[in-house]
Amino acid sequence: MPADKVQKLMAQAGLGSRRACEQTIRQGRVSVNGQVVRLGERADLQTDEVRVDGVPLRSSEPLTYIALHKPPGVLSSSQSQGGHPTVIELVGSERRLYPVGRLDLESEGLMLLTNDGELAYRLTHPRFEHEKEYRVRLDRRPTPDELRRWREGMALADGHLALPCRVDLEPPKG
Repeated sequence: MPADKVQKLMAQAGLGSRRACEQTIRQGRVSVNGQVVRLGERADLQTDEVRVDGVPLRSSEPLTYIALHKPPGVLSSSQSQGGHPTVIELVGSERRLYPVGRLDLESEGLMLLTNDGELAYRLTHPRFEHEKEYRVRLDRRPTPDELRRWREGMALADGHLALPCRVDLEPPKG
């Protein structure tokens, strides 16, 4: 088995997305053969001992993929906040799973849960440019200015930029 980047090995072992694993490495919590590693270093699980927080990294567990319809009131997270149930709790798996992407607390829709960090990375990282589709119900018709801003892209309240999107209006239903 050839040496792979440590963050890739961690993601494949189900420790989180590749980005989350990179953060764990930056925090100095990962070692190979007793030496703390830096981002980008490589290891081979056949010949090297990789430890995360002192716990040996085991070979990849069987990959798991779960398609779940997230209902309103459930967090699209692996950790509860404010007492809300999580998508992970809905599934009740013994395996370490994490959601790919997220939906707001009161949103509902299809979510993927997996322990395949490589797939999660490829689906969520912006450089892969995967289109996301949402169907939104509003209590009023959007104004022409709102439609223009959505279609052109806009700054969000948290400072991030929402990219331009295609907006199709459906006929009102009451």
